[in-house]
Amino acid sequence: MRNIRKCLWLSVIALMFIPQLSSAQKAKITLEDLFKKGTFRSRSVYGLTSMNDGEHYSAYNAKRQVAKFKYATGDEVTPLFDPAEFASNEDMKEFGGYQFSPAEDKMLIETKNDYIYRHSYTSINYIYDLKSKTLNPLSKNGAQMNATFSPDGNWVSFVRVNNIYIVNLTNFEEIQITTDGLYNNIINGAADWVYEEEFALTTGMQWSPDSKKLAFYRFDESKVKMFNMTMFENKLYPENYTFKYPKAGETNSVVSIHTYDLGAKTTTKMDVGPETDQYIARIFWTTNPNQLSMLRLNRLQNKIDIMLADATTGNSTILYTETNKYYVEEPNDNYLTFTPDGKSFIITSEMDGYKHIYLYGMDGKLIRQLTKGTNEVTNIYGYDAAKKVVYYSAYDNSPLRKAVYSVSTNGGNPTKLSEKEGSNSANFSTGFKYYIHFHNNINTPTLVTLHNSKGKLIRTLEDNAKLKERIAEYDMPTKENFTFKTSENVELYGYMVKPFDFSADKKYPVLMYQYSGPGSQSVQDNFRIGWDEYLATLGYIVVCVDGRGTGGRGEAFKKMTYGQMGLYESTDQIEAAKYLQTLPYIDGTRIGIWGWSYGGYMSSLCLFKGADVFKMAIAVAPVTNWRYYDSIYTERFMGLPQDNALGYDSNSPINHVDKLKGKLLLVHGTADDNVHVQNAIELIEKLVQSGKQFDLMLYPDKNHGIRGGNTTMHLYTMLTNYVKENL
Repeated sequence: MRNIRKCLWLSVIALMFIPQLSSAQKAKITLEDLFKKGTFRSRSVYGLTSMNDGEHYSAYNAKRQVAKFKYATGDEVTPLFDPAEFASNEDMKEFGGYQFSPAEDKMLIETKNDYIYRHSYTSINYIYDLKSKTLNPLSKNGAQMNATFSPDGNWVSFVRVNNIYIVNLTNFEEIQITTDGLYNNIINGAADWVYEEEFALTTGMQWSPDSKKLAFYRFDESKVKMFNMTMFENKLYPENYTFKYPKAGETNSVVSIHTYDLGAKTTTKMDVGPETDQYIARIFWTTNPNQLSMLRLNRLQNKIDIMLADATTGNSTILYTETNKYYVEEPNDNYLTFTPDGKSFIITSEMDGYKHIYLYGMDGKLIRQLTKGTNEVTNIYGYDAAKKVVYYSAYDNSPLRKAVYSVSTNGGNPTKLSEKEGSNSANFSTGFKYYIHFHNNINTPTLVTLHNSKGKLIRTLEDNAKLKERIAEYDMPTKENFTFKTSENVELYGYMVKPFDFSADKKYPVLMYQYSGPGSQSVQDNFRIGWDEYLATLGYIVVCVDGRGTGGRGEAFKKMTYGQMGLYESTDQIEAAKYLQTLPYIDGTRIGIWGWSYGGYMSSLCLFKGADVFKMAIAVAPVTNWRYYDSIYTERFMGLPQDNALGYDSNSPINHVDKLKGKLLLVHGTADDNVHVQNAIELIEKLVQSGKQFDLMLYPDKNHGIRGGNTTMHLYTMLTNYVKENL
């Protein structure tokens, strides 16, 4: 009886404490948090457009109006455009974006945006006059793409069905500039698939500074081979979608550059040389309104020329040439800047082994190298002509961290503007009086602040305080960066996500994530709560290692994979797994690896080549043979397959399937226009003929991102279950 009373008393005490224990318990990360609720999504500042005076910017306000705001205070000055005022226009229900005319007296209003590929889309565009408050359709003859104001604001150019049109905004007269545009044959004013994907060429037209000429691309893709995709779309008879896709070693589009003279109504072809099997990666007008620059790359992309053409005659000369024994970094919109005084130009180059900024005269001679050392430049934000200063981002004494810098074109050492260690970037105002600074690191969500051009803090725009409070309510795994040396004495950087209740006395299974593509970086000092952290709550350790071929460590480290992609990358991932096996808290018999795209290529290759190390792998949308991928990307890193058959074949997963021992999950979207489902099909056939069992999931009509509706949630639920069942 006495013991019974004691037990009852203890039970009462326990019951008294249950509510307190429950209230102290923290939540655990769920897939719904990540892929439906956006629980851990950092708030930031998006969609800002700096206005001409440099004191104001435009952005959407809480009412979904386009409004004018003051940089210094963040106060809204006035609404500029309200789609609700035109509610009777059905198109306004799908208001999708805007751009100002150069004088900011008009706005081009995009509606009903319909994406074609990664960057390209068509729209129904309108011109909104800010003074008269009137809204007029840009054209009544069908959807447009690449609509752009001329510098004087009197014209808008656009592309419709592969032809170029210009509209006179005084009377909305529409003039057709080209007539030979034809789907899968001739493209005017826009990019073909491979230029859009690999050069990120978003438009194929550029107005001259005086608005008297329009320069444009013409792609002749008539000899480029077709790729076919079946689009099921819940139809009784699925459709066959075809588009031009040049694979490695195959025929590319023939690209020519032209200028249209609005006054003379004539079109002139620019001289890009006698070779047609080459690339014109960008065109830029110089400060001279009759001089067009063209960036020409040879097919192997190991030589770049900056050409100058007379826009009236088409005659051209070479201003600058650079060669590389491997490849030249692909030029982007920030590669070339002509100084407003017309005396010099600014470029980035890896000519000293690291990517840096150089100043050249218009005679093509080097004036000075502006940045040096191991802190490679990652992006140029702009050039302040008044102060003769270049603003840019570069690494901050580590490939894991980035900072914001400025450097004078007159010489001298760079000035670091950002103060906090981690990942830093900036968005400068017109005239460079202000910049919005974005900072985060491995433990800190996005912090958005406003600074003046010297780096002085003016105000905080977003500190994500609510997100920090929310994170404190969860049992949050810990993430830490680490380094180790391989058997070849190569130091590699990695991160490790451990369960919140991690104990060094336990043994944990590991899932390795990687991407590994040339110049990429997955291991950085930045903030993210995603699937890695979710898996850690399930008792897994998640590890990512950037192997040889990745970025931030100079040209030699990055380009050593040239001609043999997959060799060093897979070797380093296998070495990383072997290193993990030496750690006392790792269960060395339960190591898996996964990745997407290039990462899917790597995860499947590592499972085959590292059969004694990896227990399982997940390959999402993988390249399985570089012969199946596009010409520009593949040949940049591998050369032509006709010249490098061994390099293409020796590290293709389809040629290593006989080594498979562990579990493999292969995932692909059937409408992937980038890495075609053909890659998965060919791997499947090789596995079948080798008598190897595997698991497969195809997502109907989904592209390379495999998203839409409930798709992302379904995908990661499946991936999670596969990890739980096989690791």
